[in-house]
Amino acid sequence: MTPTRLTLGLTLTATTLLLATTTARADDTPSVPPGTEPTASAPVEVDGNDPDLKLPEGATLAEPKVLDIKQVVEEQSGDERREDTNADVKFALQAEVLFGKDSARLDPEAKARINAIAEEIKAQNATKVRVFGFTDNLGSSAHGDVLSKQRANAVHAVLDSALNAAGITFEVRGYGEQYPIASNATEASRKKNRRVEISFPRGD
Repeated sequence: MTPTRLTLGLTLTATTLLLATTTARADDTPSVPPGTEPTASAPVEVDGNDPDLKLPEGATLAEPKVLDIKQVVEEQSGDERREDTNADVKFALQAEVLFGKDSARLDPEAKARINAIAEEIKAQNATKVRVFGFTDNLGSSAHGDVLSKQRANAVHAVLDSALNAAGITFEVRGYGEQYPIASNATEASRKKNRRVEISFPRGD
């Protein structure tokens, strides 16, 4: 090997060793989330005597009220959805998880779902329960009205048996294709509309 090649080889070897021994290092510099960095300008001063911030002569503030906040939890499959507000609890069960096609007969798994909701009704000490059935817009409107009422009746029967409480009043209705929650334009959206809703007031 000539001196030139030897020098070049040693240089490349040294460079390779230097790169191989270089390790990653965490940046310990304090940081803040984007958009929360401090700005050079001071906050805007508010003049408490500004007439635009005062009520007009003779005006009074409205009574305070608690806004109705809704919390919605839906299974990833969309089979069941729970909505909680300050006043009510509502469960929406897709018809496919309760009934066969064009049927109002409940299978054991469907009854188990309904019995679980009955336990929630007991926990809330609810005395009024609404059971509403809905369909999509396929087929005749009259058929949808009948089927949705039959399905609501079937769910009501299981709830009534599970609760076994004389003090509970049930409101059972079949609305057919009325009150869709999706567009009915696709099968996926029609599936959302084919449902039975069970709702009741929240306990204190």
